[in-house]
Amino acid sequence: MSQLAPLPSPRFALPALVAAADERAQRRFLEFFAVTIRNPHTRRAYARAAGAFLAWCEARGVGSIASVQPLHVAAWVERLGREVSVPTVKQRLAGVRHLFDWLVTGQVVPVNPAASVRGPAHSVRRGKTPVLDPKEARALLDAIDLTTPAGLRDRALIGLMVYSFARIGAALAMRVEDVFVQNRRLWVRLHEKGGKRHEMPCHHNLEEYLTAYLDGCELREDRKGPLFRTIARGTRRLSNTPLPQANAFQMVRRRAIAADIETAIGNHSFRATGITAYLKNGGTLETAATMANHSSTRTTQLYDRRSDDVTLDEVERVLI
Repeated sequence: MSQLAPLPSPRFALPALVAAADERAQRRFLEFFAVTIRNPHTRRAYARAAGAFLAWCEARGVGSIASVQPLHVAAWVERLGREVSVPTVKQRLAGVRHLFDWLVTGQVVPVNPAASVRGPAHSVRRGKTPVLDPKEARALLDAIDLTTPAGLRDRALIGLMVYSFARIGAALAMRVEDVFVQNRRLWVRLHEKGGKRHEMPCHHNLEEYLTAYLDGCELREDRKGPLFRTIARGTRRLSNTPLPQANAFQMVRRRAIAADIETAIGNHSFRATGITAYLKNGGTLETAATMANHSSTRTTQLYDRRSDDVTLDEVERVLI
């Protein structure tokens, strides 16, 4: 059965309640991940949520997947709320709810036990992503050693996220051909979530970084190859393997430490840093949303950290 469809990960195994069901139920369960979900990160997250929930049900004596009741889902959500953040609870509940919707339409179970279960309330007006001050961002970029392929790559990747507001996933999915000339300027093509293609002209600094990277690492002729690559073992040269997201995170942390930056930044910090710097210098929220490829300015507002400066100024008024 595991050969019928791509699984969420090589280590993925059918939960016991699914493995005990008939072949049609097993196939329908696998089809949920292989057919309905295209984003690999969502597929992994939903697979973890489904596996954890069904294992929790089995441990509490639920005999089959068709025997799962709303009370089971509600109790599981209640326990999760004491262990993980509210957004994580909502994401895992969404995964279980969508899975059972799929099983209902496939006539594997009669009703969706998660349909009536409400998740915890959650309202966000300010993002939690750590951001850098423009001087810190400048210091980080300037501290990178450009005498190595890794240095040229890292400056280009960080610069791309800062100046084009690119998501790390979209940046790492780029091919060499996604850096191109149009109207005598260098442009980048980002393949965003949901199959959206987003093109932007390069800031002059980003143009310099990308040009130095492409020329210094001799990548221009490999147009179909990945833009950002790992370093081959023992050679200190670029390989043909795309840079994984986890490796990019470790790189960012190393570069931050080398630049004496104490803020616990991650890959997403540069998107928030670029948007905040743009808005501080007179940019509009609507244009920032377009540049970031947000469908709503409400999403862009989560990256706007201009209010941090006001808060710090007001705190210093407590003259004791």
